[in-house]
Amino acid sequence: MKKIIAFLLILGFASSSCEPDDICDPNTPTTPRMLIQFFDISNPSLKKNVTNLKVIGEGMTDGVVLTPTGIDEAKYVTNENNVLLPLKTDADVVKYKFILNYGNKNPLLVNEDNLEFKYTRENAYVSRACGFKTIFNLDLNNPFTLTDSSTSDGKWIQYAIVAQNNITYENETIIKIFF
Repeated sequence: MKKIIAFLLILGFASSSCEPDDICDPNTPTTPRMLIQFFDISNPSLKKNVTNLKVIGEGMTDGVVLTPTGIDEAKYVTNENNVLLPLKTDADVVKYKFILNYGNKNPLLVNEDNLEFKYTRENAYVSRACGFKTIFNLDLNNPFTLTDSSTSDGKWIQYAIVAQNNITYENETIIKIFF
């Protein structure tokens, strides 16, 4: 009888120290990407689809995956009216090339503009399973710089505005680009 009680006590102590595996729920908000939406320059309230837009971050060779269901090069090109871009969690500046009409056989129709985003970072604890996420705040004085890569064709991005400085969730528009 003593052996059974001792066995049950040992089993009780051993099982009480076990915890279920911690798995981060895919629906848990983690480090957000920046949502950029495109608008028609002639009608600023109307969203406008881009034509074969490819976005390449500094130091990248292929570009940002904009169409996850695409195959090969198609996953780096979009024809939508918005893009989600990651910001660096280890730096306060990120640079992107926005290439409109990417892959067009006529090189005169391909237009590349550069955007550099400046921000501060704040780490926020999510949970033991998910760890930390980074929240970004665009620089209030100079959130981005827009330049053209070529001198002959001019910028395809006419202007851009900051809709919101705090990047906490992916479903909130941060930058509005008009072209």
